[in-house]
Order: sequence, then structure tokens, then C-alpha cells
Amino acid sequence: MVDSESSLAIALFGEILTVHQLIRNQLDRVLPKGMELSHLTVLNHLANTKGEKTPAQLAKSFHVTRGAMTNTLGKLEISGYIHIRPDWDDARRKLVEISPASYTNALELAGEPMPSKSDSLKRKITENEVDIENKMPRNLRKIDDATEAQ
Repeated sequence: MVDSESSLAIALFGEILTVHQLIRNQLDRVLPKGMELSHLTVLNHLANTKGEKTPAQLAKSFHVTRGAMTNTLGKLEISGYIHIRPDWDDARRKLVEISPASYTNALELAGEPMPSKSDSLKRKITENEVDIENKMPRNLRKIDDATEAQ
């Protein structure tokens, strides 16, 4: 028999997976040609953290291998979305930064995926409610990050 705590966890992750799939389908329709969701998430991360990151830091943030992150960063650099430069203090490392134009485009892209749905949502959900709803995924991510650090 499943206890109520397990039922709540199952329901929560079921909702998260459903919303993830719905958003992913919407994003796939509006992303620029050649851009994948993984590219957008890296751009979003760089836009929100400001400043430069190493490929290793990005790989750790996304829980992917350095090779996978290097591949993603290479595609973003070729497309002009990011700049990769040598670290002048440590020649073995590179530093990644979102290009200024991409920063602006990333912010615009974030609001584009579901224009008709987002307009409808704006009428039904207040900014405060969105902020409250965002706290749980953020907390889950922080718990995961803390668990990974141990």
C-alpha cells in the first residue's frame, strides 16, 4: 500500500513531468532553426547568472558531462549566441559568456513560446501567485544541488 506522503510525491512529479512535456512541445515550435532546448537552457542560465562561467561549472550546474557541455557550447558559439575566450589567469581553462545580443534575444524568447497561452494566464494568475508557485521547483533544485555537493 502506498502511504499519503508517497502519493503526494507521485502526484507532484507527475504534474511536473506533464508541464515539462507541454512546455517542451511549445518551445520546439518557436525556437530558432538549429537551436535545441538544451541550448536555450544554457543561454537562460548565462543570462540569469551574469558574468563568465567555465565549461566545467556549466556542466556541473546542468548535471552533464564536460564533453556534453563542450558540444553544446560549440554549437552556441558557432551560432554566435556565446563567446568563449581563454582564461588569462589559467591557460588551461576557458570562460564562457553570453553575447549581448543573445542576452536580449534570450529574454525575448523566454516570453515568446506561448503568447496566446501566456496572455490568458496573465489574466488568470497574479504575479504573486506565479512567485509562490516558482518557490517549490527552486527549492527542489536547491535540495538536489545540496545533495550533489555531499
